[in-house]
Amino acid sequence: MKKKLVFMIMTFFLISFIAGCNFGGKEKVSAGNENDKSVLSRIEKSNVLNVAFEGTYPPFNFIDDNDEFQGFDVDISNEIAERLGVKANFIATKWDGLIGGLKADKFDIIIGQMTVTEERKKSVDFTDPYVITGSVLVTREDTNDITKLEDIKGKKVGVGGGTTFEEVANSVEGADVKLYKAVSDYIQDLTNERLDVIINDQLLISYNIKENKLPIKIASDIVNKDEIGMAVNKGNEDFIKKVNTALKEMKEDGTYNEIYKKWFGSEPITN
Repeated sequence: MKKKLVFMIMTFFLISFIAGCNFGGKEKVSAGNENDKSVLSRIEKSNVLNVAFEGTYPPFNFIDDNDEFQGFDVDISNEIAERLGVKANFIATKWDGLIGGLKADKFDIIIGQMTVTEERKKSVDFTDPYVITGSVLVTREDTNDITKLEDIKGKKVGVGGGTTFEEVANSVEGADVKLYKAVSDYIQDLTNERLDVIINDQLLISYNIKENKLPIKIASDIVNKDEIGMAVNKGNEDFIKKVNTALKEMKEDGTYNEIYKKWFGSEPITN
């Protein structure tokens, strides 16, 4: 009986030892897989930088008549990818799915007019700003009673859901804020008199007024300054450093200014 008990105890420890060795091996494999998930490692192996944006936001990112992606963000992305020694691949994603897709490793970086906010920095890291711009109030041409932010009280205000424009609109008590998924929809509702005012980026609105000859106008000065950054999953400081270096070099050698003037016809805001 004692021999049988000793044998059982020895067998138990032997199994535990073998199991412990196996678990140790699995931990090493898992750690290796985590390292493979770093953005820099991934793009160096694939020679591709997967860039996400909406793809419906001219002049920043949109599809042209030849079904090709065009826009300021596209040109910036291609230039950064070239300086990293890789090729940019573009992935159009709805705005409310961008950060979730990034965190799920569906793409490497968001270069899509995402304002840097403290709330977003809890989920992702940002590069240095690659655009400095601002929110403005936009009305129909015949509207003259909305020229400053407090004037939107009691007005029907159209903004993109989940954007900083929504935050600006909600900062005014009594504003009747309507949320939209596409900027084209609330521009249309403004021109059709279903809204009194919309809030959006000065560069985008200026471009749309000029290109589409819209019967709307920018009715205010900048009501909220925005710093636009490129979003990357947390834990990729090495990759962010390389992107920041590429962006800095673009600004120093004049490439950034050329791209900016191509799309906006003016010098970039620097502070």
